[in-house]
Amino acid sequence: MKLYVARHGQTDWNALNKVCGATDLPLNEKGIGQAEALAERVKSLDIDVIIASPMVRAQQTARAVSLATGIAVITDSRLREHNYGTFEGVDRGKEEYWAQKYQFAVKFPEGESVLQLAQRVYNAVEDAKAKYPDKKVLFVCHGGVSRMIKTYFEDMTNDSFFHYAPENAFLAEYGL
Repeated sequence: MKLYVARHGQTDWNALNKVCGATDLPLNEKGIGQAEALAERVKSLDIDVIIASPMVRAQQTARAVSLATGIAVITDSRLREHNYGTFEGVDRGKEEYWAQKYQFAVKFPEGESVLQLAQRVYNAVEDAKAKYPDKKVLFVCHGGVSRMIKTYFEDMTNDSFFHYAPENAFLAEYGL
């Protein structure tokens, strides 16, 4: 299986550098354009399957790819973004947010831990690998999920993990 991973287009909170995990925001105008540009890039990849987070920003991005490729979108709730709990909507530069983020096994207040995120994301990758062994699969998801998928394929130090921040509508490729 070849796995492509795309992050959704920009939201208003992304533009304002706010934590946007479980908060279900739509793409802004720039994000819609990014989703359409991503769809054009993906057309040449001959993907077989599109699997997307159920969150509206990922669904809007996946829909643009679907329209460009003619491939229906499958929704998988395990690809939803990390739930940052009470840190949703805060500025990403806030020191308390970063201190909490470095605690792998500690849940964000009213949210989930990095280890919980890893469990569901790794399970989604494993299931796609088992179900589509000879296919090209595109996951349309989020920055935190994309970061976790990268750890499935590459070792990352804690520091590199927490500072890896894929841009909106980026596209990565991994081989299994």
